[in-house]
Amino acid sequence: MASSPFVSAETAAASRRQLLRAGAAMAATAAFPLASHAQPAPDLRNVTLRVGDQTGASQGLLRAAGLLDDVPYRIEWSNYAAAVNLHEALKADATDIGSANDSPTVSAIAGGSRILAVASWTNGGRGTSLLVRKDSAIKTVADLRGRTLSPTTRGSVAHFTTVGILKEAGIPLDDVKLAFLSPTDASAAFGSGSIDAWAIWGIFRARTVGALGARVLHDGVGINSGQSVLSATRSAVADPGKRAAMAHFAQLTDKGYAWARANPQAYIAWYAAFSKQDKSVVASLHEENSAYQRVPIDDTFVARLQRTHAVWLETGVLRGPIDFNQYVYRDLPIAKLA
Repeated sequence: MASSPFVSAETAAASRRQLLRAGAAMAATAAFPLASHAQPAPDLRNVTLRVGDQTGASQGLLRAAGLLDDVPYRIEWSNYAAAVNLHEALKADATDIGSANDSPTVSAIAGGSRILAVASWTNGGRGTSLLVRKDSAIKTVADLRGRTLSPTTRGSVAHFTTVGILKEAGIPLDDVKLAFLSPTDASAAFGSGSIDAWAIWGIFRARTVGALGARVLHDGVGINSGQSVLSATRSAVADPGKRAAMAHFAQLTDKGYAWARANPQAYIAWYAAFSKQDKSVVASLHEENSAYQRVPIDDTFVARLQRTHAVWLETGVLRGPIDFNQYVYRDLPIAKLA
């Protein structure tokens, strides 16, 4: 049977999208070509990779796992209190790479940052919680109406999680007062009682639960993506030596999480010392902190960024369309761990 000379609008649209993706991939390859088999591998001894690190946790984990003892390039570490500070450094080309949740990554791109997502991991959505003080009268999310809560910094994973928690409970944003604060300022405000609830992550959450006995009102699961995105500057991706170093660094990160899963007691001992908390406090964080698994930078990943952006658009945090295909580098290899 001969094929019809007519093509449906849906098929034509799908074909256009496919061509656009192919064009974006070709443009990315032209801008950031992969090393040819005919070309010698870069001499990593002459490479310095500038790594931005939130609170020093990445360096601490890799060092505890013994993975920094024989790195074939130099790592220049810089520590940042939160993702917003890390992304400011990436935008200013003050660091080459750094990891943050997809929420602040999308916010940074919308803010004009020309970063490229080169690798990503997910733990299934754990890691960011909405806390209340142990003696708080707030027992459910519905009790937040009329209250003041801090989603930490604007555009952060905690902000994204707060928006999702309120939406899930049917609470309009206008029914609460949002106080955007740095993690340090939010911690002080929470401790003094000047805010009623605080959405926060990682070491700050561990310290607050441990020192103040804070209660978890919502653990963010089902709202937060749990997606950790390793972003890089375009100049770093364009440099063959730095590109090879960041591929190696991503594999070190894979091995760091694998070590944490295989050695829970060693991980807990390290994280207790790192966060300055009792082992009993950090033990409850081991599973979510070590659960990260590498995911490919592909169409599914791009769709995740697009969904996160859609939430920001809906809440009025961000404006305007973004084609996230222009902000990913799909060719960083994913090695099988030994």
